Parts: sequence; C-alpha cells; structure tokens
Amino acid sequence: MYFYIPDPVVAMIMMFVFLGAVLLGFPIAFTLMAMGIGFGYYAYFDWGLMDHIFDNRIFGLFVQNTYTVMDNTVLTAVPLFLFMGYLVERAGIVSRLFFAIRLASHKLPASMAVAALITCALFSTATGIIGAVVTLMGLLAWPAMIKAGYDKKFSSGVICAGGCLGILIPPSIMLIVYSVIAQLSPLRLFAAAIFPGLLLAGLYIVYSITLAYFNPKIAPQPPKEEIPATAVIIKEILISFVPLFSLILLVLGSILGGLATPAEAAAVGAFGALILSYAYKSLKWKNFKESVFLTAKTSAMIMWLFVGSWTFSSVFSYLGGHEVFEHFFKSMDLAPWQFLVITQIIIFILGWPLEWTEILIIFVPIFLPLLDLFGVNPYLFAMLIALNLQTSFLTPPMAMSAYYLKGVQSKNVELLEIFRGIIPFLGIVIFAMFLMYIFPGIALWLPETLFAN
Repeated sequence: MYFYIPDPVVAMIMMFVFLGAVLLGFPIAFTLMAMGIGFGYYAYFDWGLMDHIFDNRIFGLFVQNTYTVMDNTVLTAVPLFLFMGYLVERAGIVSRLFFAIRLASHKLPASMAVAALITCALFSTATGIIGAVVTLMGLLAWPAMIKAGYDKKFSSGVICAGGCLGILIPPSIMLIVYSVIAQLSPLRLFAAAIFPGLLLAGLYIVYSITLAYFNPKIAPQPPKEEIPATAVIIKEILISFVPLFSLILLVLGSILGGLATPAEAAAVGAFGALILSYAYKSLKWKNFKESVFLTAKTSAMIMWLFVGSWTFSSVFSYLGGHEVFEHFFKSMDLAPWQFLVITQIIIFILGWPLEWTEILIIFVPIFLPLLDLFGVNPYLFAMLIALNLQTSFLTPPMAMSAYYLKGVQSKNVELLEIFRGIIPFLGIVIFAMFLMYIFPGIALWLPETLFAN
C-alpha cells in the first residue's frame, strides 16, 4: 500500500530535522546542503526522467546556486571588509584609541565606560567581527575598568554590548548579506542603519553616564593627578582617533556619496588598513598572513552558508513550506504591528541557539514575502532585524558575547556576573526597537533624503 505524505508536511519535517541537527551540534552550512540535497532528491524525483541514480534536478540546482554565489558582485565586498577588519585588529590601534578617548572624556561620569563604548563602536565599525572586538576589549578595557574600581557586572555589560555594535553600524557585513538575501540596495541599507546604530550606541552611553551619576560607586571618577595636559590629550586624539575615523568616513562616504560600490569601497578600506598598519609599524608578515588566512576561512564559511541556504530554501519553497507560513499569518488576520511583534519575537528566540548568519540566510526569507501583505517597509523591517540580532549575542544562556569575555577573563569574573551586567543593555536594545517602530524616520529619513531621485 502506497502511503502519500503531502509536500507541505515534508517541508515541515525538513525544517524540524534541520533544527534538530543544528541543536545537536552539526555544522550549519553542511547540514543545510545535506537537507537541501536529501529532501530535494525526493522533491524532484521523477521515474519517467530517471536513467540513473544521479539523474535528478537537485544536483543541477546545487551547482547553479554555487555558481550564483561565486558570481555575485555584491558579495565581493565581504572578504575585502573582513581583510580590512583583521588588519585593523592587528594594527595596535585599539589600545591607543581607548586611551585617547578615555582622556578626552575624563570629566564625564563613567568616563572609562564611555571611552570603552566609543572605542567599541569605532573598532566594531572598522572590523565587524564581534568575537574579535569583545575579546580584544576584554583584554584591554575590562582590566583597566576593574583596576579603576568599576563594578564587574557593569564593566562586563559595557564590553559585551559595545562589542556587538559592528553588525549594525555600517559598513556592516551583516547588511551586505541582508541586501543579497532581500534583494535590497546595500547603499540604502547602509544609510538606513546609520541613525539606528548611533541611537543604540548613544543610549548605551546615556545609560552608563546616568547610572554612574546616581551611583558613583559603580564607576568612580579618575584622580585629577592622572589626567595629563590638554596638549597631550589633543596629540593622542590626533594620532589614534583621527586616522581610523577618517578611514571609516572614507569608506562609508564613498558608498553613500555614490562614488563607489560597496565592493570598491571595501577595496579602498582594505588598502587604507594596509597603510594604517604600516604607519603604526604593525605591518609584519605574520600579521598579514594571519589576516589573509582568517579572511579566507570566514569568507568560505559565509559563502557555503549561502550555497546551502539557497538550496535548502529552494527545496523548502518547492515543497510548499513558504505557503504554510503565509497561510498561517493570513489566517490570523493580524495588524501590521502585530505581525512585526510576532516576527521579532521569533527572531529573538532563534537568537538563542543560532548566530546571525543562520538567522538571516535561513529564516528571514520566510518573512520577506509577507511584507507587502502587511504593508511593512522592507528597509524598516531590515533595521528592526538588525537591532534584534544584537540580542542574539546578549541573551542568556546562549549570549555569545558573554562567553567571548569569559574566555579571556575566566579567572576574574563569573559567567553569572556577566549575564547580570548584560541584562540592562538587552533592555536598551528592545527599547531602541520600540523607538524605531514609533518613529520610523530614524531608519527611513536618511535613505529617502539621499536617494530621493
């Protein structure tokens, strides 16, 4: 007796098998490819067209997807931005940058926390590699804050939250990946992300200053005798802050000004990082070789994620999986704000077991066809997702930024202390999302102004 399973049911089985494999620890990219090819073999199976076991359209689809990823000009920016980030990370700029901003902000409450957040924002923007930023700042800024009498929980929250800003503030690798997935302009995405990124960083700084003002024990002021002359502070700012900030402005300005594509601007950024490394006398063969190796390794991971996810999504959609979600949301008769709340809650929960790459490449495409149905601006939705992805690094018990910090300060702080320090910053992210929904111009005004024509 032949037992028939409807294709949408097979699609749901495919999704749950994939989630189970991921939770068991299987590599994401290869799991996606295995699920796509395995279930795709069933989906495209046809006895009438089959001469041998490999005569199935899924193999042609897999090869086509691989070539499409290799031929995508937007994705060319990914390895170039990564190379720029790894070079900047090894250039020794961060320690001087933190020191200079710390001196410049010495009159503010929680001046070291403010300096750490600004340094994280700049360094994250230049690198976009969260693990590297949290690790380096955990080795550099966290011990300095503790030595100055700062509360461990507060210091941990500052480092972990500040280190995650790189996936939001452009030029961001995450936004390039999103532009390819959603078929949106990377230029408009960069423009849309500037004010939300500055808003979130600003809210972090305001919270830190306010907390220290009302509770000085959490972040004591440095002794006046430790503050050098104004001329020394200006010199440190010129040496450490201005070059890196200029590089970021050059890259971002050339993109938003229409002078260069993201890939071309990324090439300029990579060349600028080489010059910075040479100027700071850190351009050594070992650093260069490590940067190239890490760039190739991370780029390969992202590209194979694309190949696997596009194969998985193609088969999932062919089996009717996307239609299941579309019918589900249509049947609930939701208002646009209710649709946004539900999708953001789903993204928030997915952030516990998954990283931002898997969430973007696998699950966001499920929601994208529904935006027109609910009248949601795709760029506003993209910025809500970008803000929400901050929580995937900050939400216990799977807050990866906490584990990065714990890894470099394992003997000096407990994981529970880091979690407690992160929670207020997690609340700030959610508050920023609420503000952006109430005032969508935070995300939409700049791209609409820059690209009105």
